[in-house]
Amino acid sequence: MLKRNVRLRREYLYRKNLEGQQRLDYEKKLKIREALEEGKPIPTELRNEEAGLRREIDLEDENTAVPHSTIDDEYASAFDRDPKILLTTSRSPSAPLTQFVKELKFVFPNAQRMNRGGQVISEIIETCRAHDFTDVILVHEHRGVPDGMVISHLPFGPTAYFGLLNVVTRHDNKDKDLLGPMSEAYPHLIFNNFSTKLGQRTANILKYLFPVPKPDSKRVLTFANESDYISFRHHNYKSDGPKSVDLREVGPRFEMRLYQIKLGTMDQNEAQTEWVIRPYMNTSRKRQFLGE
Repeated sequence: MLKRNVRLRREYLYRKNLEGQQRLDYEKKLKIREALEEGKPIPTELRNEEAGLRREIDLEDENTAVPHSTIDDEYASAFDRDPKILLTTSRSPSAPLTQFVKELKFVFPNAQRMNRGGQVISEIIETCRAHDFTDVILVHEHRGVPDGMVISHLPFGPTAYFGLLNVVTRHDNKDKDLLGPMSEAYPHLIFNNFSTKLGQRTANILKYLFPVPKPDSKRVLTFANESDYISFRHHNYKSDGPKSVDLREVGPRFEMRLYQIKLGTMDQNEAQTEWVIRPYMNTSRKRQFLGE
């Protein structure tokens, strides 16, 4: 099993290394296409390669004209089977963190919660690969307050690191009488304001944690981005008529802040960093990375 994982990882990295050249060729062919369509001369730097590139353009169709990324391969099998998620915590979790993870188990369908004990991350990842888990979610805390969530897609990544803020569990909610029951139906998903390329990447990482719901499901999960802070809300709804809907919050609720995406699993310290927030980015208040 270990040799097979090493071989698959090597093949994955090889495909990824080919992306740079494919992207360069795509940009050259795009310049030639634009020059031919607008009746302009071929750019000087491409005249020596024009004949070969035009032959490739003639042979391409709508499926091969745009190069595919290994990012597409990461979730290529997402539609073939439902996600299978392992939920765990940092070592020696406090009671609030344990309660929060228990509630997250109901938020993510097909999730299994595991007591961390003394296991190291590499052991957890290898066990999950051997048992066909699709994702591992690791929740951290600081002084009894959940403050971080790591989502790692298997077998090869990516891994997204989120900070958690304003966590309110069902257990801690003051308006318990107003909370709806915790449904285990597959939920509908609402993603609001994930308009940039990084926003769409983040939405995909979150979206593929959930299976496809039935059309009559009455459960809704909302991920709403505002100034790069993602608000998570969990509701049940019931239709009381053609123009009336009863919406009841279920909980838990929290805010997420993306601060890093790596092209690998969480046990791979050498994995390439796709995006990371830097200290100087905090001074650029008008710039938003996930949405408009």
